[in-house]
Amino acid sequence: MKNKNMKSNSKNKDLNIFVTLNPTKGKGIPIAVKDNYLTKGLRTTAASLVLGDFIPQYSATVVKKLEKNGYWVYGKTNLDAWCHGSSTETSDYGPTLNPYDTTRLSGGSSGGSAVAVATGIVDVAIGSETAGSVRGPASWCGVVGLKPTYGRVSRYGVIAMGSSLDSPGVLSKNVTLSAKILKIIAGKDPMDATSSDKEVPDYESALTGDIKGIKIGLVENYFLDEMDDEVKKVVLNTLSVFEKLGAEIVKVKTIDPKYAIGVYTVVQRSEVASNLSRYDGIRYGGKRELFGTEAKRRIMLGNFTLSEGYSDKYYKKAQKVRTLYINDFNKLFESVDVLIGPTMPNIAPKIGATKDQAMFGELADVLAEPSSISGLPAISVPCGFAHDLPVGLQIIGNKFEEGKILNVAFAYEQSNKNDK
Repeated sequence: MKNKNMKSNSKNKDLNIFVTLNPTKGKGIPIAVKDNYLTKGLRTTAASLVLGDFIPQYSATVVKKLEKNGYWVYGKTNLDAWCHGSSTETSDYGPTLNPYDTTRLSGGSSGGSAVAVATGIVDVAIGSETAGSVRGPASWCGVVGLKPTYGRVSRYGVIAMGSSLDSPGVLSKNVTLSAKILKIIAGKDPMDATSSDKEVPDYESALTGDIKGIKIGLVENYFLDEMDDEVKKVVLNTLSVFEKLGAEIVKVKTIDPKYAIGVYTVVQRSEVASNLSRYDGIRYGGKRELFGTEAKRRIMLGNFTLSEGYSDKYYKKAQKVRTLYINDFNKLFESVDVLIGPTMPNIAPKIGATKDQAMFGELADVLAEPSSISGLPAISVPCGFAHDLPVGLQIIGNKFEEGKILNVAFAYEQSNKNDK
């Protein structure tokens, strides 16, 4: 065990995976937790110097449930500060590097969690997603990334970014582990009014691998003109696997995903401005001067979109378009069981790609944003390599149909494994 810890510490140092390692070895199964989850007695920073010395007095509901079921927190993983980004480059503790190519980004904001799994330090890590923050790094780092339905998992004790969007999620080395962890962390929480009281099914039992007769909607307009051709080829190669398994592929189109960029930007910035207003340095944390450039930028834009004379023009209009996306997905799921497409339009970019790119995250996550603003569950499963770097297949389901997308992902995963 000593040698494994030494190896893990070396990987952490080389790739900058953890902000804080747990100095106390717990009993049970180690799990990594994104550093925006409160952990009693263990530093929680949200990768911002504002909370550089913050020690929570209680743990998030997700953490409590995991500990109750035999897991212990190995460490707190790096992220974009306050989850503001899709690269981990906005972290006040430096970026987390991609294990497949250390000159490239791991993705974000759950980059540290994805790399903790990809390197084998842990088999499972907890992340959070507002729009692509689990699926994106999962795709770029070659692991499974599950974003549940909004409200399926309690947000209590998770440092808020976009309150109407934030969804605790799971990054893991395989689909079965994602199903197992979701069963543990899902469910109604009296401390979170937005958590759903819908019964939590046994997600592991849903993993039959039988997808004969299901209708899979291939979202044609998720294959963007500017998309990497190799990524497109890898994703389209999955169709033959699904057809071999007896599924029916149906070509469909959604509302153009590009409009979700504007909706997400306005809604998320508005909610960021509200959520970050509590960090005044009086009760806890440092002074507001410690906020990074990205946080300041988002606060200013959020306050602008909520200000008198502009809220109707921007915020309310964004919410109306958001409803159009929700209605569009509802209609699509009347004719298909799940939707598939690429998770990310390109492979992991080089370190420094976000410099002077204020909209980097929104553009990178364009294929995740429509389902996120609609509150839908989705999973990214590794489906091959382009330019020697991982590519993810995205599977989107209707609300609270995590079992269905998990089984489709499982069927693909098992078929892929058997063909090797």
